[in-house]
Amino acid sequence: MVQTPARVLTIAGSDSGGGAGIQADLKTMLALGVHGMSVIAAVTAQNSLGVQGYWELPAEAVRAQYRSVVDDIGVQAVKTGMLASPVLVETVAELLADQQAAVVVDPVSVSKHGDALLAEEALDAVRGKLLPTATVVTPNLFEVQQLTGLEVREEADMRKAADAVLAYGPKWVLVKGGHLKGEAADLLFDGSHEFWFRSGRFDNRHTHGTGCTLASAIASYLALGRDVPSAVGAAKEYVTGAIREGFPLGAGIGPVDHGWRFRG
Repeated sequence: MVQTPARVLTIAGSDSGGGAGIQADLKTMLALGVHGMSVIAAVTAQNSLGVQGYWELPAEAVRAQYRSVVDDIGVQAVKTGMLASPVLVETVAELLADQQAAVVVDPVSVSKHGDALLAEEALDAVRGKLLPTATVVTPNLFEVQQLTGLEVREEADMRKAADAVLAYGPKWVLVKGGHLKGEAADLLFDGSHEFWFRSGRFDNRHTHGTGCTLASAIASYLALGRDVPSAVGAAKEYVTGAIREGFPLGAGIGPVDHGWRFRG
């Protein structure tokens, strides 16, 4: 008898270039053996050179997509990405407040090209309403500074940064140290238990979609029944391979390779 795979829902923006956002999330979920579903919160005009424009969907459209999926199909994990505005952040936080499944929040605020994807006035809603719903939140160092005001200059600063993010209510925080020198080191912390995940660096600038891919991989492994440290470790291994195999696309920064495990 055919069994239904674990189900993971992404709530994020669409990347027309296919490297990040909803498209990266669904590719990651397929690669890791779960059934991916989506709530599109915004549409971007985007390619390897940057984001040329984005348009938010109405809150009622986001709410209707979510209810349609969750009430009929159900989910084992939810991942959030680009939400852009206070209204969308508040809408999604309200929907997730009663969610029993694992929630992975990627607090997307800027694209790989430096384009702003989160309105400044939405930060308070992220801190006060969205982060408390999170099983795991996955900020990079720029997002840590936006959320907490703390600048992480070296690896020793990451524990303090994790404490500051945890003060907003998530169960776990994964502080991504990829922008520091040396190994790519990430710190997972829940206030008591500390885990470090390290990987080498690759001479490859084609890294578009890294954050989306990591968060979706964590959500996928949580849906498959792993605990948080195990899910993060497995996701780190997957995204490291995807970064290593990132390929050129267009005239700018290409994407990580979500299908690297399937290629000869």
